[in-house]
Amino acid sequence: MTMNPDKPHGSIWEETAARLAADCLREDASSEVVVIGGGLTGLSAALHLAKRGKAVTVIEAKTIGFGGSGRNNGQVIPTLAAVEPDAMIARHGEVGERFVNLVKDSANDLFDLVRKHKIDCDAEQTGWFQPSHSVDYLRLSEARVSAWQRLGAPAQMLDAAQSEALLGSKHWFGGMLNPTGGHVNPLKLVQGLAQVCEAAGVKIYENTPAKSVVRAGDGWQIKTPHGILSADAILLATNAYTDDVAPLIKQSIVPITAWQLATQPLTDQQRETVIPGRQAVSDTRGDLWYFRYDTQNRLITGSSLLIRVNAKPRLSHSVAKRLETAFPQLGKVAFTHVWSGNVGITQDFYPRFHQFGPNYWGFTGYNGRGLALTVPVGREMAALICGEPCALPMTEPQLIPAHGVTRHIARAALLRSRWRDHQPPKL
Repeated sequence: MTMNPDKPHGSIWEETAARLAADCLREDASSEVVVIGGGLTGLSAALHLAKRGKAVTVIEAKTIGFGGSGRNNGQVIPTLAAVEPDAMIARHGEVGERFVNLVKDSANDLFDLVRKHKIDCDAEQTGWFQPSHSVDYLRLSEARVSAWQRLGAPAQMLDAAQSEALLGSKHWFGGMLNPTGGHVNPLKLVQGLAQVCEAAGVKIYENTPAKSVVRAGDGWQIKTPHGILSADAILLATNAYTDDVAPLIKQSIVPITAWQLATQPLTDQQRETVIPGRQAVSDTRGDLWYFRYDTQNRLITGSSLLIRVNAKPRLSHSVAKRLETAFPQLGKVAFTHVWSGNVGITQDFYPRFHQFGPNYWGFTGYNGRGLALTVPVGREMAALICGEPCALPMTEPQLIPAHGVTRHIARAALLRSRWRDHQPPKL
């Protein structure tokens, strides 16, 4: 477990990933494009830029996958967190529709990339299921299925009996199934993608934080501890791990701590009755109940905490109770790993895409649904940097008032989410 995002994850993923760290930047250098941040979106952009013949350098403050890209639950979900597709189109018009179609195809894009480059990341495209946690929320699930079907997504509505068969549980009431979703080992994915980038000619420097970004003539200079990088274009790809080098990003999101837990491996008998099809599952609660299998048949689950005091035992107890309630056949649940990481949350749960200056681009606010989006958003950022049309709705940064206070009280929003989970949803 980690309470400090500057230390290793302590995650189950760290026991299976094995990429050797690259050296840090030790002298002045130049590159056509510099990507700040060695997560999945930045690496996807770097790969697509390299395929276009661009000279690309990636700098990462810690190690590849150190941030959210390597810490998350690993669910590949082709939807947004709390924004419906029709609302995105209503806000952004034609580009909003293009972005919604990007979201619709995002899981396929990720799994296709994994297959094309033979990235060993325990990928299972077994589908993603969002069960309704109350009868009232069935209406929301039905509305979501209809909305995504109108856009051509293969979403399906399952009734209570079908939900029970898929989950091995009577706890839910039906819900939305999207067969394009699934799950991966996220740290192996991001480290494998880094290797693909290096093979394509991308230079990667780890333990190389950006200390400042300044305009220099027609280009940019990025100061690092041991050298200055000159660039024609920059992509800031740090999301929830953005520091003072980009205050417009840092102050437009609240970094919420998300916790992940791994159970002991299930027995063969338990495996046969708990999610037998190995789908990724996350329900309709605001305070999500979610889980998926890893290759050792552990359930990887998670939750949020209002207060961090004695976090590990309190979290283990409460999440164990969830699993024991949903799946009585598990008996007493115990966890072998507990870890945490930051999630970038915007005020309205919309993702943000920005231009900070000439040939200086950035994004933030995946709101907990970033894994599937990373590959296509990186591709679209590469198109943007190359002056091509893209499917990203560009907006001005929206700073959160009293940000320094807000980030410390934002965990209290969990109380509101838990209250709303017991109310009928607004359609």
